[in-house]
Amino acid sequence: MQGLDLRALEIFRAVAVEGSVTKAAAKLNRVQSNVSTRIKQLEQQLQKELFLRRRHGLELTPDGRLLLSYAERLLQLSTEATDALNERQPGGVFRIGTMESTAAARLPAVLSRYHQRYPGVSIELTTDTAGALMQRLIGHDIDVAFVAEPVPAEAVETQPVFEEALVLVAPRSYPPLADPAVLDGLTVIAFEPGCAYRRYLETWLAEAGIVPGGIISLGSYLAILACVAAGTGFAVVPQSVLDTIASKGQFRLRPLPGRLARIRTLLTWRTDYHAARLDALRQLLPAVDADERTQAA
Repeated sequence: MQGLDLRALEIFRAVAVEGSVTKAAAKLNRVQSNVSTRIKQLEQQLQKELFLRRRHGLELTPDGRLLLSYAERLLQLSTEATDALNERQPGGVFRIGTMESTAAARLPAVLSRYHQRYPGVSIELTTDTAGALMQRLIGHDIDVAFVAEPVPAEAVETQPVFEEALVLVAPRSYPPLADPAVLDGLTVIAFEPGCAYRRYLETWLAEAGIVPGGIISLGSYLAILACVAAGTGFAVVPQSVLDTIASKGQFRLRPLPGRLARIRTLLTWRTDYHAARLDALRQLLPAVDADERTQAA
């Protein structure tokens, strides 16, 4: 059997990720018939069925899932080999995943300096919850991720880069927040499930004996703060996000105590990922104490 062609594996991975030949063809800027042909040729070469044709799209067979795990590793090694032979000069596509708060408040200056120094790197930035980002990282959909601690996944390395203080944000119409009991029965406005800060908020509410009247899940801090300003409910937001907007006088604020006053953001990458662009990014990021660790709730 002849060796596997990297281009065929790239096409196979795109179809597996997108679950559709049509979507994969659009992503790869190829005609649909070419993608279909390459998948059929790959199945014939391996004498294995790689996809099940379902009404809702394509689904990987067990053999397809096995091949995908090898395809990810082979394509990554190909990229790393190119980097190594390029005198370690950063280049290529750098897929960065990040929490929205980090993207808004922490990364603009860092990425600006990175682009100035390494214009040969094309950055693809994706925002999501910490939980979803870790799944994408392990699944090789992104190269690195900025997530709040703790990081439960195995086979990853981390570098503490930022510290965030969580702040309770409530409408001006609420009573003073010195006594958390005033929040009992009121609505929580939070990021979608999977958000690390939402987990910290839920832990703090439980420890304070506060039972919210309900929860509204939103996908952006701008939407969350707009709902708080409108009197819908209360939220917890990193202070760095509040610092980026003109929020003075709009809300009642109360910094959360104890360990929630110091939540670290970690740059995270797979242990098998090595690239000059990662090394360059690590050098540009601030150093945060790596010895004192916030304990997970």
